[in-house]
Amino acid sequence: MNIRTSRRGSSAPTISDVAREAGVSLMTVSRVINNEANVRPATREKVEAAIAQLNYAPNPAARSLAGAAQIRIGMLYSNPSQGFLSEFLLGTLDQASRLDVQMVVEKCEIGDHEVEVTRHLIKGGIDGVILPPPLCEAEPVLSLLREAGVPTVVVATGRSPEEMPDSAMAVQIDDRAAAEEMTRHVMTLGHRRIGFISGNPNLTASARRYEGFRAALEAAGAPFDADMVAPGLYTYRSGLDAAERLLDLPEPPTAIIASNDDMAAATVAVAHRRGLDVPSDLTVCGFDDTTLSTTIWPELTTIHQPIADMARAAVEMMATVIRQKTGEAAPHRMLDYSLIRRQSDAAPRRRPRAIA
Repeated sequence: MNIRTSRRGSSAPTISDVAREAGVSLMTVSRVINNEANVRPATREKVEAAIAQLNYAPNPAARSLAGAAQIRIGMLYSNPSQGFLSEFLLGTLDQASRLDVQMVVEKCEIGDHEVEVTRHLIKGGIDGVILPPPLCEAEPVLSLLREAGVPTVVVATGRSPEEMPDSAMAVQIDDRAAAEEMTRHVMTLGHRRIGFISGNPNLTASARRYEGFRAALEAAGAPFDADMVAPGLYTYRSGLDAAERLLDLPEPPTAIIASNDDMAAATVAVAHRRGLDVPSDLTVCGFDDTTLSTTIWPELTTIHQPIADMARAAVEMMATVIRQKTGEAAPHRMLDYSLIRRQSDAAPRRRPRAIA
């Protein structure tokens, strides 16, 4: 079992370091680096001063991939988890600056105006598009990009290479294996009544995580109880509702695994509201290892999905395909995950037997 307790650091300054030093957003730093006009002079000066102070520069080796021409890559987002989106944006802008890529970031609500936004990008001459979840599996968007011949990288999809559209590249982790490992970890602590909060039913990654949960139970010979599974949508609000449902059971779970950190954090909040101690009375585990996992108490045991690294890989793959025009970039890249153990899990509290 691959369990670790902290993130690895990097000695080289990144775009996030520049943003922190200048006191501005990552997007503002990206605009300055890309020499866009819509930045106030005073703000531009602060960013340039921070770049000089930190001696920040795009990686020369990465720049050599670029050649002379700058390319424009679109990123469409519609993710309910601010933690996921923040990590993804950090990785995207960092790698874009290193590869001399201009990012065009657009919000795109599924079922609202995703077709309109996608068409706008295509008409604007975008060179490629990156789709994090849930847009990574939005068929209207994928179809438009495929018809227009626009290179596409989908990130954090649960689809296997055989299930991917022919024209799309993918960056992902093994969601099924990660959820199975987390469930085995919780069972190793001694838990047998384990609740599970599922993710967005429209995403295959959600199905893969549920499959991993079921597979771990089956491998251990533990009975499956459908009442111990509550639906979620990857939002904090849906996590509240799911946790209430599970903890209202006549025999509530002693542990709850949520399909992302937002819903796990909501579960901790519900437990506290009910006077339950986490983890003495209830073990709670999440998935993703976003910043939220370490900003609540207790800090969450969770699966580290390398969101920023996945974003960097997506930009790199796209830049390679567009600039080299070989079509030889790996169409499918599987990154490693790891189980991060913190303070939200423990062995189940032993209850005294009732005296007849």
